[in-house]
Amino acid sequence: MTEIRNDRLVTIFGGSGFVGRYLVRQLAKRGWRIRAAVRRPDLAGHLQPLGSVGQIKAVQANVRYRDSIDTAIHGADAVVNLVGILAQSGKQSFSAVQAYGSGQIAESAKEHGLDRIVQISALGADPDSESSYARSKAEGEAAVLETLPDSVIFRPSILFGPEDDFFNRFGQMSRISPVLPIVGPDTRFQPTFVGDVAEAIALAVEGGARPGTIYELGGPEVRTFRELMKLMLEEVDRPDKPIVAIPFGLAEFQAKMMSILPKPPLTPDQVRLLKTDNVVSPEAEAEGRTYAGLGINPDTLAAVLPTYLWRFRPSGEFDRQNVPG
Repeated sequence: MTEIRNDRLVTIFGGSGFVGRYLVRQLAKRGWRIRAAVRRPDLAGHLQPLGSVGQIKAVQANVRYRDSIDTAIHGADAVVNLVGILAQSGKQSFSAVQAYGSGQIAESAKEHGLDRIVQISALGADPDSESSYARSKAEGEAAVLETLPDSVIFRPSILFGPEDDFFNRFGQMSRISPVLPIVGPDTRFQPTFVGDVAEAIALAVEGGARPGTIYELGGPEVRTFRELMKLMLEEVDRPDKPIVAIPFGLAEFQAKMMSILPKPPLTPDQVRLLKTDNVVSPEAEAEGRTYAGLGINPDTLAAVLPTYLWRFRPSGEFDRQNVPG
């Protein structure tokens, strides 16, 4: 059983999400008490089995409201901000959540005596980007570093893992659609396993990252969108499924039409993001601001994808087993 060191408490904003569950597991193993600050604590029950009894607690917090941030941070020895959204909805705008919210967390942490936080951003964060998402991520980074210059920022490329919304989405699509439509087939990505990102964050929480540094996290392989889809189709035993490239202009028009849906599968802002490569920069590599600088050897796609994409094969997990005749 994990030994709980009661003198160490970490508050994780967005702790019940995709990255959050892996980070909670990492920090629980390291003996931290964990306060998962989430909008819906009643939906965070899946975190409890990741640690010992009483080690993990979910509390209500909304990064748009400072009082809830202050309550969540009170008494914490470390703070991690994982909160992010891929599409805007009502008051949950990019500016409110990813820019303003990040700044409020940093200011609260400073008022509570902390000299840094760990902030999760994204590759492509750029104040001059055409994408509102990318601009708000850059604004959030700037707000954090202005308040707490020793904070550590992580910019991961597209994340993959059993609960991801990338390979799972297209895997499901491959089961029901005669073709696989994609936007930006030649756009390059450097997918990174969510468990490796969680390990990097845990190292930073424990002081294992350079203060005031923006790290770029990409996996071992750089692949185009089309190449990633071919890899996925091979893994689900549908290698002959046609991949259809949708022109950016048509994709933006379709995305605008779909924006009226409660959860649109594609937004105009996401189309704009797909126009730019999502890979680690040469500068980050040269300056040791990557996994290598943290001493982490990231997992490959081949090592992880088979562990969960089997569910989309025509006959599930038994599709590739040699059954005696």
